Amino acid sequence: MFGESHNLAIEFPEHKEKIHQLKMEDRHFARLFDEYHEIDTQLHRVEQAIEVHADDFVEGLKLRRLHLKDELYGMLQQ
Repeated sequence: MFGESHNLAIEFPEHKEKIHQLKMEDRHFARLFDEYHEIDTQLHRVEQAIEVHADDFVEGLKLRRLHLKDELYGMLQQ
């Protein structure tokens, strides 16, 4: 939804504790989590008209966020 945060703790509240645990114990998960968070913050700023970028750049960010979310979710399911 427009202007909505896609924070992983909000997206996957049932995995909140595991997200925290993996961020502390798994460097790969932590790196992906940080990248996801950075992209989500940037997209939120675009949606709030704080930043302006070309449409193809924004779509690329959305696609990258989706791929990261899928990968992170897969790690949470293990």
